[in-house]
Amino acid sequence: MDRRQQKTRTAILQAFAELLSEKRFAHITVQQIIDRANVGRTTFYTHFETKDHLLKSLCEELFGHILPTADQSQPYSLYHCYTVSESMFCHLLRHLQEDKTLLRLLSGESSELFSRYFKDSLNTLICTQLLTDLTHLDLPQDFLINHISGSFVEMVQWWIQNHCKQSPEELDRYFRIVIEPLL
Repeated sequence: MDRRQQKTRTAILQAFAELLSEKRFAHITVQQIIDRANVGRTTFYTHFETKDHLLKSLCEELFGHILPTADQSQPYSLYHCYTVSESMFCHLLRHLQEDKTLLRLLSGESSELFSRYFKDSLNTLICTQLLTDLTHLDLPQDFLINHISGSFVEMVQWWIQNHCKQSPEELDRYFRIVIEPLL
């Protein structure tokens, strides 16, 4: 994709993100998106087949730059291994704190869409990065994954509703207190 196409794509995604923080996904029209992005209808459809594809692309872009950073070679703990300096969850919280667009979308009118996508993305990350050494637990793995990711997403929403008063480290400590007994 050349720079002009990338700039257009970015304008569409940004316009859509702004609209999503103002109103529900179902109430947003393609016309509103193209008006805000200042592009034509044909241009929109050159980049995105439908509004649903645009939503998927926005989610992939927003979560795509946060979650892979927690999937790198640095070892993370899930709180039961105290030799690791930082948990994956604290790492994610720091990124969320820095990404004002994502915070706005997780608290906006369409927050349930983003929370669901965030949870699905976390499920994959938890499964691949954290549950490799938890086979000793007498719990179905999908139950444990769902519990951890659901708790984390709900905690993030609580944090946002309370204007992110706690630091990522403090919030990570709260999460540790709740999750450690399970593990």
